[in-house]
Amino acid sequence: MPRLKEFYKKEVIPALIKERGYKNIMQAPRLDKVVLNIGVGEAIQNAKAMEAAEGDLTAIAGQHPVITRSKKSIAAFRLREGMPVGLMVTLRGERMYNFLDKLINAVLPRVREFQGVSPNSFDSRGNYTLGFREQIFFPEIDYDKIDKSRGLEISIVTTAKTDEEGRYLLKLLGMPFSKD
Repeated sequence: MPRLKEFYKKEVIPALIKERGYKNIMQAPRLDKVVLNIGVGEAIQNAKAMEAAEGDLTAIAGQHPVITRSKKSIAAFRLREGMPVGLMVTLRGERMYNFLDKLINAVLPRVREFQGVSPNSFDSRGNYTLGFREQIFFPEIDYDKIDKSRGLEISIVTTAKTDEEGRYLLKLLGMPFSKD
């Protein structure tokens, strides 16, 4: 069992039940999935960009990504409907807990001048989204082998009903929120 999942079951659930007054453990919010997303806009001109991004995302997530395609044509960007524009991976279960453990304990501390993640990036349903400008903070990425630094978006989906519940759950799991 992943370390973070064990911590959730032994420490976080009892704390949630005690603090929030849930009647049983099924009412306590839990992690549902983690979605990683890379937009590869330059894939329109450069086909190799998609392969490089796919290799990076596979290394970061430990799972093969799926290609996301454009939903409509935009002439100004020379984009036609159905063209590949990004990659995404959905992590659940053990992979999700292992990834979050790595994110909280290894990746975020590597960010220069890190003050904590913004506590305001919730979507009003208890889900949290975090963005990176570069993928080089992940230990699996070799800085010398990347062709271009790409942004990476991480969405943490929970069963929490409100942002406050979701924030409290992630805080108990160890997410380092900033003070503001």
